[in-house]
Amino acid sequence: MTKKCLIVRGGWPGHDPVAATEVFIPVLGRMGFELDVEDTPEVYADATVMATYDLIVQCVTMGSATVDEVAGLRQAVAAGAGLAGWHGGLIDSYRNATDYLQLVGAQFAAHPHAAEDRGRTDVEAYRTYQVSFNEAGKAHPITEGMEDFEIRTEQYWVLTDSLNEVLATSEIVPGKGDEWHEPVLAPAIWTRRWGKGRIFTTTFGHTVDVLKQPHISGLIERGMSWASR
Repeated sequence: MTKKCLIVRGGWPGHDPVAATEVFIPVLGRMGFELDVEDTPEVYADATVMATYDLIVQCVTMGSATVDEVAGLRQAVAAGAGLAGWHGGLIDSYRNATDYLQLVGAQFAAHPHAAEDRGRTDVEAYRTYQVSFNEAGKAHPITEGMEDFEIRTEQYWVLTDSLNEVLATSEIVPGKGDEWHEPVLAPAIWTRRWGKGRIFTTTFGHTVDVLKQPHISGLIERGMSWASR
């Protein structure tokens, strides 16, 4: 039986939600999914339609969702549909919806500039930082065999809870003029279980070129596969 995947994309255009999800549409096709693509979360409120999906891939930064839409997404995941996404498309969505925040268990808080760029508005808030896999990450099917690596992109300061299973972290190190006085350990890759459903996300994916890096695209492909019903 063919599995079905719903892609919901939109919100802030700076994350290029169409181009970002287009990176993974052929990947999902090769994985055997029949695909539906929506430009708003309105479909989440249709319980009959949502019950047909095995995987939901969301790429909606900020934006808004109604109470019924959030409730429908929660119900679909709790019933066994997987939920997967990256960067702000999953962990900076629907900022005013506390029930959504409880579902995904993480919220973007900041992406500090590198020390030499602090206070500048003419450059992206990029840092070069190390991503380190913990013991859970070394054994998890999504990240097993991946080596620690260095990356230059936005580094997400994330507010989260202990229900998440963190697989990899990075340290947000304070620089001259920063307000925090010691390194902050931030999750970079994690999973979460909600009812019968599985959730996968990573902080990587600010730009399409990052998503196309083989170790990042491979990570997300395995994450989507793991999350799917």
